[in-house]
Amino acid sequence: MARQWASFVAVGDSFTEGLDDPRPDGQGYRGWADLVAGVLANGSADFRYANLAVRGRLFDNIAAEQVPLAVAMKPDLISFAGGGNDALRRSFELDALVARFDRTIEKLCGTGADVVLFRWADMTGRMPGGKMLRPRVDLFNSAIESVGVKHGAHVVSLWDDTEFANPRLWGIDRLHLSPAGHRRVAAHVLTKLGVVCDPEWLAAPPPPEELSWVSRKAADAMWATQHLAPWVKRRLTGRSSGDRVTAKRPELAPLNEA
Repeated sequence: MARQWASFVAVGDSFTEGLDDPRPDGQGYRGWADLVAGVLANGSADFRYANLAVRGRLFDNIAAEQVPLAVAMKPDLISFAGGGNDALRRSFELDALVARFDRTIEKLCGTGADVVLFRWADMTGRMPGGKMLRPRVDLFNSAIESVGVKHGAHVVSLWDDTEFANPRLWGIDRLHLSPAGHRRVAAHVLTKLGVVCDPEWLAAPPPPEELSWVSRKAADAMWATQHLAPWVKRRLTGRSSGDRVTAKRPELAPLNEA
């Protein structure tokens, strides 16, 4: 029988904040963590949930700003996903990041909470510079697995799910998950925790029809204009997509309280 959790705190960046899964009411983003919280609550008014994740956050920001808050809340369950934004930087240093990751997960697991970690899904085949990014992802994923085992965390391996090669599981920016992608991640998390979820969440949509060479190039050009160029501009100006964004659920509260 699965353990019963009374509280859940989600820590991380845009992946955990919920981009690109708009809430049904149009007020912000939902995402896999909200879906997991809904299943774990199972209608209970006593279950409490906080989501501290903010888009664009680098690992050190997450560790310094969110982790102490999560520890202080003393939840039964904590999810941690960070480092993806670091891997996109030229300044990425794997050994230093892994050492900080190890210390962070040791701190979270030391609270007695169940801790959920993620091995990243493979998006490098669709991203410019994917050949440069792929070795970083491989090495960091291996480190996440090792650190998780070392400290007794639950490691959800999205990397092993080949369905994430399906473009329909990703948003138009090719970086954030679509609603179907978030449902799939939620299903993996719940399965790892031994909790039954809606089987439809693992029913991936059929892949899109193959585009012609000309159509692919046109789509790539539009993506570069609408998504890559703004990202590059933010890097050059030292800005982040999350500069004026705050956590959507900064306090442990019942699900019906924002």
